[in-house]
Amino acid sequence: MNAREIRQMFPILDQEVNGKPLVYLDSAATSQKPVPVIEAIDKYYREYNSNVHRGVHTLGTRATDGYEGAREKVRKFINAKSTEEVIFTRGTTTSINTVAASYGRANLSEGDEIVITYMEHHSNIIPWQQVAKQTGATLKYLPLQEDGTISLEDVRATVTANTKIVSIMQVSNVLGVMNPIKEIAKIAHENGAIMVVDGAQSAPHMKIDVQDLDCDFLAFSGHKMCGPTGIGVLYGKKKHLEKMEPVEFGGEMIDFVGLYESTWKELPWKFEGGTPIIAGAIGIGAAIDFLEQIGLNEIEAYEHKLAAYAMEKMSAIEGMTIYGPKEASKRAGLVTFNIDDVHPHDVATVLDAEGIAVRAGHHCAQPLMKWLKVSATARASFYLYNTEEDIDKLVSGLVKTKEYFSDVF
Repeated sequence: MNAREIRQMFPILDQEVNGKPLVYLDSAATSQKPVPVIEAIDKYYREYNSNVHRGVHTLGTRATDGYEGAREKVRKFINAKSTEEVIFTRGTTTSINTVAASYGRANLSEGDEIVITYMEHHSNIIPWQQVAKQTGATLKYLPLQEDGTISLEDVRATVTANTKIVSIMQVSNVLGVMNPIKEIAKIAHENGAIMVVDGAQSAPHMKIDVQDLDCDFLAFSGHKMCGPTGIGVLYGKKKHLEKMEPVEFGGEMIDFVGLYESTWKELPWKFEGGTPIIAGAIGIGAAIDFLEQIGLNEIEAYEHKLAAYAMEKMSAIEGMTIYGPKEASKRAGLVTFNIDDVHPHDVATVLDAEGIAVRAGHHCAQPLMKWLKVSATARASFYLYNTEEDIDKLVSGLVKTKEYFSDVF
């Protein structure tokens, strides 16, 4: 199945924006949804909408089967040992906050260290800032190389015997950098620390094996991988999850409730308080089926090809600055850039007039913007439904943008 055939499965892409065919280049923010995912969610609401686990009636049983069946799909998708290690959350942000609030508060104290990088998304910075304030731990930042990559020598120099948590994104949503998580996890473990991975930008685009990576926790979101919004996953090694306390309390997650004391259900349900995200889970399960039908390795290879094509074409535009590794083989399927003397928001506005959707701003990565010495950037991000023709239209739009502002000023 080629990109043009895949594209036909995404109804939203068959439209015009401002009188031009839509070119959607903002999948790093959120991906579009294919027909099988839309149909799976629609079928749940039309045919077996019910709460899960509690009911013994037929609809309840079907809903429970769909919900827990999706958990097994996630388990296989990331090669977790057991469904006990797969927790459904609202998304990457909730997943990382859960680790910080539960594991972090229980295991950190004054003198301990949390190590992250300048490239992290705000959702992998602020939870650690907060838990550091609450526990007295120290937040440390790994230095970056000139192109935004991580040196393992710097990891070895930064991670010490005092480090208790290392939390790093697998793929940067700004630089496109693909970080050596397996090697960093090994260094973390050698120093007695755990490895937390923000997989928001990796899970949709490449095959992930949590056992091979040997990460302790992995967080990712459904909406970036062809699934619905409002659903995400927290993977955690069972040995950690068993010792952790829930951070939300109420129905579904309890075993016994007394007047003054309560006990919790076993894994994974003790972390899923309240009515679960049932339709979302069914949707992410359908998204996994869709992605695996195409093949994650094939998706990754195709996006590398698109990135290389985009880098070549965009680099030829005078006044263009591209951030991150220059070699397309070292970056994921996105290109973050600026045009001399043109604000990124102006770039995005002119492109939108041409029907081209890109992202502009700080991309929830203000510390990285400071490191890059810019206030904002523009970003084009690609997915399995994009084509080289989309990139050609982007380049044409960028040339038009540059010419427009040259005439204005």
